[in-house]
Formats: sequence, C-alpha cells, structure tokens
Amino acid sequence: MKLSEKQKRFADEYIKTGNATQSAKVAGYKQPHVQGSQNLEKLSVKTYIDEKLEQLASERIMSAQQALELLTKIAKGEEKETVIVGTPDGVYESEKEADLKTRIAAVKEILKRYPTENPLTKAQIRKLEAEADIKEAEARAVKEDDSGSLTVNIVPFGDDADGS
Repeated sequence: MKLSEKQKRFADEYIKTGNATQSAKVAGYKQPHVQGSQNLEKLSVKTYIDEKLEQLASERIMSAQQALELLTKIAKGEEKETVIVGTPDGVYESEKEADLKTRIAAVKEILKRYPTENPLTKAQIRKLEAEADIKEAEARAVKEDDSGSLTVNIVPFGDDADGS
C-alpha cells in the first residue's frame, strides 16, 4: 500500500487543514473537489493519515519517564518558573524555584510510583508476608497419623481469631 507523491502531499496537507478539497488543490489535483473526497476513501491514504495522526498525538503526550524527570527536577528545585513582578519602577521578570509546598507535592507523586519506599506500603507487604508464612505453617501442620487417617490442626486466624 504505497502512496504516490501526490497522494502523500494530499494526506500531509489534509492532516494540517482537515479540508479535503483544499488539500487536493495544494497537492496538484485537477479536480480537487472530486479527487479530495476520493482520496479519503482509499484505504492506503486513510491508513497513512491515521498512522501520522497517531504519531503526532504520541509526540505531544508526555511519557512516564518525562513526567518523572520533571517531577524530580521540581522536587530538587532545579526547575524554575518565570514570575512577573510589578513594582513602582516597572514590571520585571524573574525566575524562582518551586515553593516548598510544590516540591513536597512532587516528592509525593514520585513516591507513588515507587511504592516500596512508602512506609505504609512496606507495612502492608510485611503483613501479607506474615499471613503467607502462617498459612504455610498451617499447611505443614496437616499430617497423616499412623492409622492412615488425615489429621488437620485448625488455628484461628485474622479477624476471626477471637471466635466472633
């Protein structure tokens, strides 16, 4: 599904303007009002336009890595913002670091993405590991006695430990 040069010019112009007739005219078609709409019906042209639009959209959207890098710069005070200051002598631009509240918010956002560094998450993980250890011990407690019958030791666990 290769496009001709004229179809490619049409598609590139259509991506910019969204106008099929205008795009066909710029691409050099002799009957732009007819050939513009015909081009939009061709699978190869539609596929090309869709792929280009998807590529443009992904270039405009910040990646997770870029977001983390920006948050890190803010948290470290490396990212500056321009501030307009009005004085009796005139208006001035200056750059300043993010305030402490903004830097703390950036740190919290970073920590959300690294849950093992969060004390609450560490406690939850420790609890789950302890519960898993107890269940493994209970499983080992299941044993066969000499008569070949199965003996199961049941130990109350969790919220039901008090029998309620």
